[in-house]
Amino acid sequence: MNASISTLVVAAVILPTVLGSITLLALRHRLGFSRLISLGSCLALVGIAAALTVHASGGTVESYALGNWRAPFGIVLVLDRLSAMMLLLTAVLALAVMTYAVVTGADRKGWHFHPLFQFQLLGLNGAFLTGDLFNLFVFFEVLLIASYGLLLHGQGAARLKAGVQYVVINLVGSTLFLVGVGLLYGVTGTLNMADMAVRVAAAPPGDQGLVAAAALVLTVVFALKAALVPLHFWLPGAYAATTGAVAALFAIMTKVGAYAIIRTGTLIFGEDAGALAFLTGAWMLPAALITTVIGFIGLFAARTLREMAAWSVVGSMGVLLSAVSVFRVEAMGPALYYVLHSTLAGAALFLVVDLIAKRRGQHGDALTVAPRFCQSEILSGLFFLAAIGVVGLPPLSGFIGKLLILDGVRAAPEAAWIWGTILITTLIGVLAFARAGSRIFWKSAAVEGHIPMRVLRGRRGGVAAAAGLLATLAALSLLGGQVTAYTEAAAAQLFEPQQYIAAVLGETAGGRR
Repeated sequence: MNASISTLVVAAVILPTVLGSITLLALRHRLGFSRLISLGSCLALVGIAAALTVHASGGTVESYALGNWRAPFGIVLVLDRLSAMMLLLTAVLALAVMTYAVVTGADRKGWHFHPLFQFQLLGLNGAFLTGDLFNLFVFFEVLLIASYGLLLHGQGAARLKAGVQYVVINLVGSTLFLVGVGLLYGVTGTLNMADMAVRVAAAPPGDQGLVAAAALVLTVVFALKAALVPLHFWLPGAYAATTGAVAALFAIMTKVGAYAIIRTGTLIFGEDAGALAFLTGAWMLPAALITTVIGFIGLFAARTLREMAAWSVVGSMGVLLSAVSVFRVEAMGPALYYVLHSTLAGAALFLVVDLIAKRRGQHGDALTVAPRFCQSEILSGLFFLAAIGVVGLPPLSGFIGKLLILDGVRAAPEAAWIWGTILITTLIGVLAFARAGSRIFWKSAAVEGHIPMRVLRGRRGGVAAAAGLLATLAALSLLGGQVTAYTEAAAAQLFEPQQYIAAVLGETAGGRR
């Protein structure tokens, strides 16, 4: 890896670590300085991630040996098309959410919002870059610990209840993660994912049962993070209870679980694994289809806008993992495009819902008819755009993403089930958002009076931040050709793991020999 790229790779992890520590230790009572540092960090991460994405688009897989210790004995960070794309997605989302939190004053509800936000970015970036299975666990824990604090930001009984459930569920997941890692280490004698892929492929028949058990344990953990049925029950309550800014950032949390499934499923348990190849896909697909159905039914049955936004995340994860579980290169490219869309669309919906709830006074985000409220006209337009983005209607990128997924799974034996589920749940989503929009905006317009707002922070800035996220969905549509070319190339790279393995373990890999 050349010096400039290695510097950027390390900076993606070091920058939020250092700035988060500085903010925590020296600036937690100086909100203005904390805001400047957080916004500067997010801007810098966008630039770093964009540069790394441009570099990765050439197809080269780069590895950086921390401490100059060569893999598999040392810890490595690995940059390929997928990890670069996830870094850029995280940075863009973080910048939009941080801007929203600052202009609306959401960061004023507690002293530790900004350091927790930076540590959350540390965990996310580290999880996407690490080439070591145990360090994937470590970065999972970092982002989860930060998310505990962010979830409770602003206090309240509902958040405390949801937070306790969130902590308990994820502690169970962390325990299972260690069990799965321990089983694989006991069989293969390594924690480096590239080295583990080589050893799993060469595992004798007597060890394959234990390797399969470890793979299934890890997949259960990743499915828990991705809110896959029946492990989804923690998400609606947690996401609906926290603040809008935090929920918007959490839109990418489930994608970490999907990323881990994709990375381990194509690298460690890919085509070279013989009898163990793609062994989790068979049971994952039914779970993904059920997740899609339950998510959109929950969206239809929700009683508040926040619950609708939370259930939409569950439904979108079902659609995403329906394509991933096929484990075909022609379906994986559309799945990666849908990762981009669903993350940004879900985050935009949370911000729009938060803006509406703040302006409706005592009615909040309840799906009830109430008098008109401040900026109802512009917010009705943003809600409409967010709704068609989440559901997957033209002209936004959700339509392209679902269309690509339907086309990508055509050759799969289960194509009819996937097509039927996606099309039917899309109709359910349209009906759910039509009902909500008519109650919040159309029927309320006929009610006499107007909800007064004495103090409203970020009247324009909050709307601009939410509109900016929706604009990214339009950009994904307008640049659909370039973006899909990148995601297809990333999918092809995933299904050629020898390039990844050579970059980490080959003669050109860095570190002491």
